[in-house]
Amino acid sequence: MASEKKSGLGMFGGVYTPSILTILGVIMYLRFGWVVGNAGLLGSLAIVTLANAITFLTALSICAIATDKVVRVGGAYYMISRSLGLETGGAVGIPLYFAQAFSVALYTIGFAESVVQVFGGLNQLYVALIVTILVGILALTSASIAIKAQYFIMAAIALSLVSLVLGRPLPEAGDIALWGSSAEMTVPFWTVFAVFFPAVTGIMSGVNMSGDLKDPIKAIPIGTLAAVGTGYVIYMLIPLLLAQRGDTASLIEDPLVMQRLSVWGPAILLGVWGATLSSAIGSILGAPRVLQALARDGVLPPWLGFLGSGSGSEDEPRIGTIATLGVAIAAVCIGDLNIIAPVLTMFFLTTYLVLNISAGIETLLQSPSFRPTFRVHWALSLLGAMGCLGVMFLINAIATVVAALIVILIYFWIQRRELQVTWGDVRRGLWMALISKAIYQVAGAEDSKNWRPHLLVLSGAPRKRWSLIELADGLSHNRALMTVATVLPEGSRDAGQQTKMETTIRDYLAKRGVKALVRLSTADDPFIGALNLIETYGLGDLTPNTVLLGSTESPERFAAYCHLLQQVHIARRNIIIFHENPERAFGRKKRIDIWWGGVQSNGGLMLMLAYLLRTDIQWRSAQIYLKLVVQDATAAQAARLNLESLISSARIKAEPMVIIAGDRSFEEILYQSSASADLVFLGMARPHEPADFQDYYKSLSQRAQNLPSTVFVLAAPDFAFAEVVGAPRKVST
Repeated sequence: MASEKKSGLGMFGGVYTPSILTILGVIMYLRFGWVVGNAGLLGSLAIVTLANAITFLTALSICAIATDKVVRVGGAYYMISRSLGLETGGAVGIPLYFAQAFSVALYTIGFAESVVQVFGGLNQLYVALIVTILVGILALTSASIAIKAQYFIMAAIALSLVSLVLGRPLPEAGDIALWGSSAEMTVPFWTVFAVFFPAVTGIMSGVNMSGDLKDPIKAIPIGTLAAVGTGYVIYMLIPLLLAQRGDTASLIEDPLVMQRLSVWGPAILLGVWGATLSSAIGSILGAPRVLQALARDGVLPPWLGFLGSGSGSEDEPRIGTIATLGVAIAAVCIGDLNIIAPVLTMFFLTTYLVLNISAGIETLLQSPSFRPTFRVHWALSLLGAMGCLGVMFLINAIATVVAALIVILIYFWIQRRELQVTWGDVRRGLWMALISKAIYQVAGAEDSKNWRPHLLVLSGAPRKRWSLIELADGLSHNRALMTVATVLPEGSRDAGQQTKMETTIRDYLAKRGVKALVRLSTADDPFIGALNLIETYGLGDLTPNTVLLGSTESPERFAAYCHLLQQVHIARRNIIIFHENPERAFGRKKRIDIWWGGVQSNGGLMLMLAYLLRTDIQWRSAQIYLKLVVQDATAAQAARLNLESLISSARIKAEPMVIIAGDRSFEEILYQSSASADLVFLGMARPHEPADFQDYYKSLSQRAQNLPSTVFVLAAPDFAFAEVVGAPRKVST
């Protein structure tokens, strides 16, 4: 990264001057008379106060963020990206850059129009192009020189205001309505407000110079608030002068009515020209610095990385300025920017909106790292955000929607690139605050209405047992928590290596589209390590309620394995054992067989697991078969009615199948009936029920050898899975 050296601009030259010159812009000269004529004196003062209140609240949020951390190149983009994350910063920063680049063209075209009105023989396009190039050359020379040029423009604006104050009333001057213009008023109040509001949105001009300031932490708050205060005082005085000296018709119909009211009319023209030029200079100084910051953070595509370079000892973005000048010249050649102008205004307001949200969230979360010297209550920041959003819809609802869609598309484009950053942002703090409140809210025993399988997957290395991860992902389906756990030999990893390995596994899962927590532990015996995880892993009452593990085929491990199952059952956890058919895996994922043993035992859990699995997109077309074996035809009819009643009550799409055993054993029926299934669910006996649980599990494991991939299910004791499924309790056999 290129070094960032500040040129040493102070508060007055680096923040106050560009901000106040952008605030005192063309709307003040060309539209303020129209505002007073349509809204009346009190209406105009209300509009000025409301508009400045929104700007003031946003300025307070900017001050809070600016005094918490060093604000480097990029101004608003830098603040947002370091607070709400790179995706949000980039989504706002890219449109903000283009809005500022196109604004250069808007201001120079406005300058050219006013010049042509005075000197009729000139070509407007040529004047706009020449002025745009001259402004670009001024910015390329030095930000400091451009700031000094704005002092002369400020003098011209000050001269025009003095000329207006010392002016005279119109010969036809009459009384101006206090609210509205009575019969002459044809424009609603909020439409007038929407026209005026852009006049007070110049506070970002100083913030965008953050990388060129000697001390941005002090300069930005003082300069920004001083500019807002100065603008408010001037905007409150001008309606008093216009209402006293003008008449409604002249104020509404004559854009340059101030020229007629001034003691020296040409001073107003100097003010108009100075306002347009200062706004153009402010935009061409700010836009390249946003572009430079975007490139340095890697938000722009890699082939545009050269835009992040700086020139000279002051690290000025000359390459970015040349690029911005090219964009502005192209916009000038198009000539008519009226179609996109509302959208550009929306981008500026979107920036204010997000800045307010950033400050509000940071303050609300009370993060220990957020310690601004300029403190603002979170309610003020969020009130400013609501004001920005309301104004956006009042100005142009369609443009607001268009701007929002553009920001959202850029956000997801940046998010898909998975850019890595070296700083934290408020999002993690927000989630931490929500989690801390949620943990206390879910305290207490688990209830059937809100049950979901929070899985602890004893997978070992995920690459070696991916089918187990795939099954767990299908069952959780982003509805529940899933933790992939591995037990390593004691002493094989130190704490640092273990943390690094957890990160590696988490990244591996994420790249394969699996959202899961990862936990590694060490133990001399893997089964003891697994049991320790089951007993200790979790946060408060939020602990895994279901343990998913693979089957074991090693005779020497049966004793330890079965002991683990017994202890997990005693710990009141559901147990899911996956016995994979390595030749078929999950087959075509079209058919799931559940061998029913009653809703009160494992049946309810198996039915719920099959339902959850089918909600996964890969299993969505699977058919669930609910199979029950009876001894004779006499019992078959009643059994089928019971299964149909169960399926209807459970509201789970499944096909009941009642099989008459006759002289066949259950194993024969199982192999014949489920040979074509893609996944088979079988219930397990509770560990204390068989005389020898090890022999029982060994026979169960052997039974699955010739089956498709099979899931053994053992429900936690005394949990009402019948209520989870929503089945009538009488359905059992």
